[in-house]
Formats: sequence, structure tokens, C-alpha cells
Amino acid sequence: MVTQRILFVTSEIFPLIKTGGLADVSGSLPLALRTLDQDVRVFLPAYRDVVESLDGLNTCAGFRAGDDNITLLEGRLPGSDITIWLLHHPRFVDRHGNPYVDGEGVAWADTAERFTLFARAVVEVAMNRAGLDWQPTVVHCNDWQSGLVPALLALEHQRPATLFTIHNLAYQGIFPRATFEALRLPERLWALDAVEFHDQFSFIKGGLAFSDRINTVSPNYAEEIKSAEFGCGLDGLITQQQHRLSGILNGIDEQQWNPATDPHLTHHYSLTEPDNKALNKAELQRTFNLPEEADTPLFSLIGRLVPQKGIDLLLALFAEFVEMPVQLVMLGSGEHEYEQRLTHWANRFPDKIAVQIGYDESLSHRIEAGADIFLMPSRFEPCGLNQMYSQRYGTVPIVCGVGGLADTVVDVLPAALDDHSATGIVFKEPSSGALLEAIKRALLLYHQPALWQQIQQAGMTRDFSWQHSAEQYLTLYQSALDDRIAPL
Repeated sequence: MVTQRILFVTSEIFPLIKTGGLADVSGSLPLALRTLDQDVRVFLPAYRDVVESLDGLNTCAGFRAGDDNITLLEGRLPGSDITIWLLHHPRFVDRHGNPYVDGEGVAWADTAERFTLFARAVVEVAMNRAGLDWQPTVVHCNDWQSGLVPALLALEHQRPATLFTIHNLAYQGIFPRATFEALRLPERLWALDAVEFHDQFSFIKGGLAFSDRINTVSPNYAEEIKSAEFGCGLDGLITQQQHRLSGILNGIDEQQWNPATDPHLTHHYSLTEPDNKALNKAELQRTFNLPEEADTPLFSLIGRLVPQKGIDLLLALFAEFVEMPVQLVMLGSGEHEYEQRLTHWANRFPDKIAVQIGYDESLSHRIEAGADIFLMPSRFEPCGLNQMYSQRYGTVPIVCGVGGLADTVVDVLPAALDDHSATGIVFKEPSSGALLEAIKRALLLYHQPALWQQIQQAGMTRDFSWQHSAEQYLTLYQSALDDRIAPL
């Protein structure tokens, strides 16, 4: 196996800084690549919270990126021997909290400046101009925050190959044209086939237009984004670039997400010893002050409270849902209106619905272990991770058949039940009616214990490890090297 030198560029990484699934992927894929004997280094902004949480950091380089002086800190990704380089600059290190928005949910005013600086610093490292005596063969960029990296590298001769991974096309990094001009980016990048997007400045177009290869985080999503429905205005460009586009399903960290060893659980269980799942359910009911009823199906939802996640579809059927013999626990935050409406329903029906606004990593594990059914009614879902966590924990997912949800959940159709491959309930149309019918299907199955156990066991036997996906990434890196686009 050829060893590549991989610079893995990300704006967040678990366990150091996390706002969504990008952090989980960034924390797992480099580890999987390392087990395949790859030389992988991670490049991340030196957010204050990250610097304060990492021990043993040292200054490894100082250089200029554009008009800015950069200090590079070096450390190790926790629990590994992977080198992590942190871009230390006042724009990143002088504030706490979310990398993208302030405490009120408003985007930081200097977001474009910060991630342009990030891209320029990555280019200096990628071109071996940062004094590190190390040059990658491949630069792996992730989402819009690193979208300018392939665009700026396209101006360089003898550059590394580039791969751009789309984790969620809906987030594009769009700014006014005046921002592009103020940042003094190369004028040749302002073009329809570059970063210009309806007379605005698009970070993500830099990755889409200039990367040697593009991929998404599931095969189905790679097909979906070529359509107007899921392409978020970029379907034309993506279709044009489809010869460079592929989909690789995300994996999950099967050590972190393992009900037999999960440190967040009081009661461990497994495929061969499943009984303690019932104890986790009782504990979860107590945690949320719900009646401790072993036979009442306990539904759950963890995620961002935004339209993408189909929260409005669930809210629209609550009047009927609360009339059923069910319970529901929810953990998440997002749009204020959804937070208020969910809290209202929880206050009205405290014996049926419990909501915790915010995010709690430990509680998310306990919900996965204690719930019977996991709701994921997303309108679109590039990959999704919770439906995979759920199956591993014997919690049957209900999902809308989009993106990675369609790739990872096998519907309880007769043929799939007959061959014991069914792992969840899949509905096709993102509507409250379709979701309600899926919930009713789940209830019918839940009250058939032998069949329900069969579905749980099928999910718990699924292999969602990173090993296979990491091998696919190695093949993709080689394709990027073989097909490098000529410099501008």
C-alpha cells in the first residue's frame, strides 16, 4: 500500500471543538487512515477553547500568509499519535465558543476574513513554505470553511493534489462581492466558473470548481445534489463536474459508540447480552421525569432544531401523537420558534414529552441506549450518524429515505423481514402524514416482540466502521493525484 502524506484540513474536530457531524468525521477518518499506515496531519484553527484544552502544545513554525503573521502550534490529537497543527492568530484565539456564530446565533462579522486567512495559511503549509520541512501529496479539504484552499492552490505550480468533501451543501459560505474585493484575493478567481455566485462570493465554489476530486459523505447524496431539489443552486456546476464526483459513506467510531463498553452508560449490553437495554430505558425515563413504564415505546430525537431535520413535520402531528400510548425524549437546539413550541408541548404533556434544549454528549449516548425508537425525519441528510449509532445500540430508526439515511437503513418490507436484513422504518415523502404512518408501522412492530428483536439484532450486526471507508478514501486520493488539474 502506497503511503500518502495527507494534510487533513477542517474547521472542527471531535473531541476538541464540535458543532455538528463534520467534527465527528474529522475526529475519526484521520485515525482510520493512520491505521492504514498513512502519514496524516490535521490542520485546524487555534480556537481559544482548543488551545486551553490541549496539553503539550509547542510553537513549531512562524510565517506570513498574505499580510498576516502566523504562528503554528503543534500537538497531538487526543488519544492518538496524529500531529495536529493549529493556526494561531488573534482572529481565532481571541474569542470563546462557537467557531461560526456568537452567543445569540449571529454569524461573526469577520467570518470571511478568518477563513480566508485559514486558507492562505493552509496553502503555505501545503507548498512547504512554512518551515516545516514536510509537504503533503494530498490536501483533503472539508466543507465551505476550507473551500478557498483548492482555489488558491490552483494558482500554484508543483502543488499537492486536492480533495474537497461536501458534508452539507446547504452551508456554502456566501458573502458580498465587496468582501471578495476587500480581501484582495486574486482577480482571476472572480468568474462564473470560479468563486462568483450570482454576483456574490462563494467559498464552497472554490472547492467545487478547483479540486481535483470532489466527494460527498454518502453515495445517495452524491446523486441527489445533481438535482435542483437537493443541489442548493449548485446542481448545474456539480453536474458539470460529475466525472470528478463520488460518494463515500461516513463511518462511526465503534469504540466510542459501543453499548458494551460505553463509559456514559451505567448498564452495558450487547448483541449477545441485550437485557440491560431495558435498564437504560428505565434510567432514561427517570432522567426526564417520565413515567417508568417498561412496555410504553420510548421515542427519541437528537439533533439541530431546524427545517432540514424535519422538526416541523413532527410538531404538526403532535396533537395525534400525544393520544397514542407513547413517550418522547428530545435533545437539541436551533431555531428559537422550534425550541419554544417543543417546550410548550413538553409543559402541556409532561408524562408524554420531555425536551432538553442544548447539547450534552453524555446524555446523547444515554438516549441512544435507553430509547426504543429513534426519529430522523430529515428533508435531506448528506449522511447522518445518529441512525447508525441507533442501530448499533438496538434502537430502531425511523428515517426519511434521503441521502445517507437511504444508504444505511433497510426498510421493514416483507422481503427484508424474511431474510432478516430489515433494520428500521423508511418513509419516502417528507411530510407529516408519511411520518405519522411510519410511527404507526413502528408501533405495530414494537408490539410483536420476536419480530422487534429480530430488527434490533439486524441493526446491531451492521458494520459501520471506518475501515472500508478509509480504504475508499485512499483510492480517491490516488485518483486526485492522477488527475491533477493544470495550474491557472
